[in-house]
Amino acid sequence: MTEIRELRDGQSRNIKLTVGLILLFIAVIVGGFVYRIQQPRVMTAAEMKVNGFYLLQNPRNFGELDLIDHHGERFDRARLEGRWSLVFFGFTYCPDICPTTMAFLDGFMSELAGTEAEDTQVVMVSVDPARDTVEQLAEYVPFFNEEFVGVTGEFLDIHRFATALNTPFRKVPGQDENYLVDHSANVILINPRGDYHGFFKAPLDQAKMKVTYRSARVLWDKEL
Repeated sequence: MTEIRELRDGQSRNIKLTVGLILLFIAVIVGGFVYRIQQPRVMTAAEMKVNGFYLLQNPRNFGELDLIDHHGERFDRARLEGRWSLVFFGFTYCPDICPTTMAFLDGFMSELAGTEAEDTQVVMVSVDPARDTVEQLAEYVPFFNEEFVGVTGEFLDIHRFATALNTPFRKVPGQDENYLVDHSANVILINPRGDYHGFFKAPLDQAKMKVTYRSARVLWDKEL
């Protein structure tokens, strides 16, 4: 009887151990599945394009910069390295597109968190340097966000920078001193190496821009 009881006890322990291992295996599988579905979905380049972000297959080095920010400090290529930069070309006398875009970017930045927020900067480059002095930008840019950077400089330097980023602009002819400047409403993405990485095509959408921006960052990290 003792041997039979010990045999039964041994079988019972084996059964319990087997069941425990099966339950543990199932828990691991379910946990992994739940973790994966909770992670932000990473879009392909084609999917990002459909959602308004055009990723360059090969990020482009646009050369050196010699501009000045709204604090009166030099703004060169090094200011675009070591972090992600959202660059918008506009001007302070713009009646509609520029204030709308700047407000949009302020809202977009407020949606970012953690590392995304810490290593992302917004830069507005003036396409009207004749009127957009350092003082003018110092009044305009912080109104939207204290962390935003306004940039001005010599016209040819700005024009060269904009051309390298496929963001043309031109003064509307036949106007007085209250002239307007035609320019793109796209937002350029510069990667941490300081290279032209892609652009968000206008009209901008908060939800789409957030997921495409995150996808661009994840794909970049995988390639490093």
